[in-house]
Amino acid sequence: MRLQLFHRRFPLSINAARRSSLAALCSLPIPNSEEHERSAGPGESLSLRVERLRGGEPAASAIRSWMGDGFAVHRGEVFHAINRLRKLGRNKRALEIMEWIMRERPYKLKALDYAYLLEFTAKIHGISQGESLFLRIPHEFQNELLYNNLVMACLDKGLVSLSLNYMRKMRELSLPISPYVYNRLIILHSSSGQRKTIPKILRQMKADCVLPHVSTYNILLKIEADEHNIEGLSKVFNEMKKMEVKPSETTYGILAIAHAVARLYTVSEMFVEEIEKIKTGKNWSTLDILLILYGYLGKQSELERTWKLVKSLPHVRAKSFLLAIESFGRMGCMDRAEEIWAEIKSSKSTKHFNSMISVYCRSRNLDKASDLFEEMQANGCKPNAITYRNLALGCLKSGLIKEGLRTLDLGEEKGVSFQVRRSTPWLETAHMLLEAFADIGDLRHAKILFKEFKETKYCRYSFVHNSLLRAHVKAKVCDPELLRKMILAGARPDAETYSLMRLAEEFKV
Repeated sequence: MRLQLFHRRFPLSINAARRSSLAALCSLPIPNSEEHERSAGPGESLSLRVERLRGGEPAASAIRSWMGDGFAVHRGEVFHAINRLRKLGRNKRALEIMEWIMRERPYKLKALDYAYLLEFTAKIHGISQGESLFLRIPHEFQNELLYNNLVMACLDKGLVSLSLNYMRKMRELSLPISPYVYNRLIILHSSSGQRKTIPKILRQMKADCVLPHVSTYNILLKIEADEHNIEGLSKVFNEMKKMEVKPSETTYGILAIAHAVARLYTVSEMFVEEIEKIKTGKNWSTLDILLILYGYLGKQSELERTWKLVKSLPHVRAKSFLLAIESFGRMGCMDRAEEIWAEIKSSKSTKHFNSMISVYCRSRNLDKASDLFEEMQANGCKPNAITYRNLALGCLKSGLIKEGLRTLDLGEEKGVSFQVRRSTPWLETAHMLLEAFADIGDLRHAKILFKEFKETKYCRYSFVHNSLLRAHVKAKVCDPELLRKMILAGARPDAETYSLMRLAEEFKV
């Protein structure tokens, strides 16, 4: 029986920024291979040989070199290389390897070999080529693994209608649908305009008797965290516990960071304790999360311990250096941040300089920030909107109001993506600017900044509204509608809110 091709639809328009931020949570897991043998010595692998190839060299040359040294081409070595290349985004190399495997047949082929071939064919040559390949694969291998990979390939191209047709075919054939397919569907509908579709996807998941995976809940938690919806976050986590799905390090990391951003530090610390209990080995992504969290919580000894673990890894990523710099800077450990800055051996980019400039500006050390800005330009790094926004904050904190406003205008001239504008560092810097304007009673600029928070839902936090209220009090202006607007935005008034409202009422006209 051969699959009949379905009617083709145009790709669905998706929010690329949100999709990329969630995609890591829903990759298809790679089944363990019973033939995962390692014949090579320590530190050597087929994967490394492929990764070292120059641009024009074919993957087959690395495999021939491997065989020439007396090593057999085992399925385990091949799958290890494929998974590494996928992580590195080298899909063309991965396809070259799988095409060689199909030609040379160094071992008996199984469904997973064809699944890999299908995945990378669709990625490199498009879904039409993937469908054509599917029809040529022996019928005995057209099982649930291959169908799920075909559906995922369609979803990766944004072809939702086509993927739904294949899912319908799977139901007809009584083939189980992977929860990772539903994960991808959720991500494709995670933008604010399409989120109403997510409950329907979850209902269909239940109707298909597909149990949500921990990664499914991680995606739902991340969506709520990105919307700064603490109440929604709690609902998803409670549902997860009700379904008896065991949280992962990623789960607790999302929860801890979301509560830290919301300044609910006690709750955040509870989730950090859970991460420490269940973390396994030296997972760099978990260690990066802990670097961020210990900076928020002001725990210097724990931050030092975590940084020591990061430094013991075979390779320390540039991002880890930046996270450590920002975390030590957040808690006022300027000397320590500067030491780590000096340890960065690679050539420094605008992103590197922005990280250290932000530390100086937040601590009112404008002279060092200015010196670093000059060094940045001397090194050929172009300042961007983030650079100027940090410098504007430094000027305002140092009492240089006119210079701060001019610098802020320079930043506005630089383009900035929505992905950057909704990022936590950008929003926190914007809030510090709002506080600086509130301190001097500059209500006009405070209101301009507050508009950014409406767009990104950051205004769901009471402390953001309180800063705007302080600007009103300092400017001796009363807006009786502020409390109502605050509640409608999803923020809960606290004791500070009511105190500021009483002060503002004194300026009623």
